[in-house]
Amino acid sequence: MADRHEPASGWAPTGALGRAVLLTGLLLIAAVLLGRIDLVVLATPFALGTAFGLRRRPAALPELEIGTGDAHLVEGSPMAVAVAVANPDIVSYDLAVVRTRMSRWLRVEKVGFGGAGVDVSRSGGADRPFVTSVPHGTAVDVELTGTALRWGRHPIGPAGTRVAVADGLLVSRAVVTESVRARVYPMTEPFEAVEAMPRAAGLVGAHHSRRPGEGGELAGVRVFAPGDRLRRIDWRVSLRARQLHVAATLSDRDAEVVVLLDVLAEAGRSGGVRGPASVLDTTVRAAAAIAEHYLHRGDRVALQEYGPAARRLRPATGRRQYLTVLEWLLDVKAEHSPHEPYDQVFGPQLLSSDALVVVLTPLLDERSAQMLARMTRGGRFVVAVDTLPADLPMLRDRGWAEVAYRLWRLDRDTMIRQLREHGVPVVRWAGAGSLDQVLRDVARLATAPRGGVR
Repeated sequence: MADRHEPASGWAPTGALGRAVLLTGLLLIAAVLLGRIDLVVLATPFALGTAFGLRRRPAALPELEIGTGDAHLVEGSPMAVAVAVANPDIVSYDLAVVRTRMSRWLRVEKVGFGGAGVDVSRSGGADRPFVTSVPHGTAVDVELTGTALRWGRHPIGPAGTRVAVADGLLVSRAVVTESVRARVYPMTEPFEAVEAMPRAAGLVGAHHSRRPGEGGELAGVRVFAPGDRLRRIDWRVSLRARQLHVAATLSDRDAEVVVLLDVLAEAGRSGGVRGPASVLDTTVRAAAAIAEHYLHRGDRVALQEYGPAARRLRPATGRRQYLTVLEWLLDVKAEHSPHEPYDQVFGPQLLSSDALVVVLTPLLDERSAQMLARMTRGGRFVVAVDTLPADLPMLRDRGWAEVAYRLWRLDRDTMIRQLREHGVPVVRWAGAGSLDQVLRDVARLATAPRGGVR
């Protein structure tokens, strides 16, 4: 939207043009009134300079565009943004002032103009004007390079520019372009887990199930039956029993893993990839690592949110699912709700009875603990991962803050002990190997005989 002082063409005179015209007019008027020819000679350079500067007036406004170098950024990776200022006119732009807004999670460290770079890491970053010249019929890129500090969809822009022409006598109105979004995917922390799964219920896969079939896990020796393969015959047992026996094996099947993200509360302050992690940071990065691990093994992975939005991602396998998981995680945000979201999350879509449910929760809300206990009582295989930062800062500006903090910690520890007594394993997220012992315990409980031991 043009300024009311600017003409409809988009170009307006600058103060320099006004001063030149005013000075020339005053000198000529004084020369006429006083009859001094020397004042005319003195005004001549100002008049000729103004006329020479305005000999070629621009007709087109500059064009501005924002481009990102890499559309798939990861936390901690270098990022590059180019703000292109194009001159479609036949008149060169003497000066172009470019300024753009950047998300605070996209740290600009260097600004380049056609290969020459300037370090701006200590002088305000991208939130400052940059000046360049643009010849006619060309475009100049203002290249902003730096580091992507945190996952999410971060805005770049809007960007604006104003250019000066005719030796600074004319200036354009501000040309503003819309902002774009840079997608920064969460950094997947190193994560490994044992092969033990509660119940592997698919048709094929890498986990040992309790169902007999073609696999590599020996289940015992039994009498030969029609349909058994000859290579399965155990000749040593057959000769001893004088009847054909075969080696029975357990089938290898895939498993379904449901990663449930508790988004009812947020705590801690995010410092980016190299700083402290908030609850949401730990939750998103742990979900990405767990999904990557099990999808790489060929399992089915689904994601759900425990919150008012109750977003879901259907279970699937393969690399496409992994990319979908990363895209889905970019929109995770903490939302407090006064209502109980349990029925909203698990009502319309029932979880598979054989699925392993990994709940990423800070256990800051009693409804989260009630949800874990209810799922365990319903026969689900649940593992709770504590995402609360271990170094959560304590408010010290009030007299009772320290006492309240200790009471809250004791109450939370009591809640965790009660969950473990109800059969809900709770483990703190610590990257690789975080769930090994818990998965072994859950798998041992799932394979234990029911109805007593003979």
